[in-house]
Amino acid sequence: MFKRLFLFSSDGEQVPQSGTYRNGSAARSEGHYSSAATHASPLDKSEAEPESGPEAPERKFSKSLKSMAKKATAPADIGNFEQIYQNAAVKPPQIEYGILKVSEMANSAHLGGMSPEAKRASLLMALEAAGAEIEDLLQDAVVRQRALHDFEEAQQARIKHFEASKLEENAKIQAELDRLTKHYLSLMQSNLDEIAREQNNFRVWQKLKQQESERITEAAAVCVPHGGSTTGNNNLAAVLERATAASRR
Repeated sequence: MFKRLFLFSSDGEQVPQSGTYRNGSAARSEGHYSSAATHASPLDKSEAEPESGPEAPERKFSKSLKSMAKKATAPADIGNFEQIYQNAAVKPPQIEYGILKVSEMANSAHLGGMSPEAKRASLLMALEAAGAEIEDLLQDAVVRQRALHDFEEAQQARIKHFEASKLEENAKIQAELDRLTKHYLSLMQSNLDEIAREQNNFRVWQKLKQQESERITEAAAVCVPHGGSTTGNNNLAAVLERATAASRR
């Protein structure tokens, strides 16, 4: 009975061709949905283009790290399904008793404890008394399911684009990090080379100092007698000891 009225299922292959519902409300559309890539989304408002412009690599790297350190927060309206329905290409019909109202009635405490068949009979009786058309209710359900499906596709496309942009940003940060790492490793190696150079210079000086000490000792030894040494060492201390012993004689 409903095949002629519903030209697409809840999976969303096609939009109703008729412009009105049985209760006279307009569908507000010629029956074509926008694609997932161009579908408007309340979550898209949080997107922002990255800033560009010439700046120092170190400053850019620092800004990139600060950007990554920011905590990701979920959109405030992530569970606002009514906004999704109202932003859909085809909006739900303006009827007093929609499919969401039926959901509220089905979960009412007044129907608690009833068997499924008794609950169904009570709902149908209430809807009939209110003048609600079953075809309109089912059409409302299909439109809302299609709105949710389109929104999901739009968000998947948005997140895919967001992920690609962030991965590209990470690649740039990694490249900058590699460049800076190479630069600072070079500076560290330069410091180590300078340390080695200073140590080598000091060792050369120590050899020269040894030669100078020997020259001084030899000159001092000429000034004192060669005998009388108690240590037998031919160093300045021994020379001074011999000079002291000689002065006591």
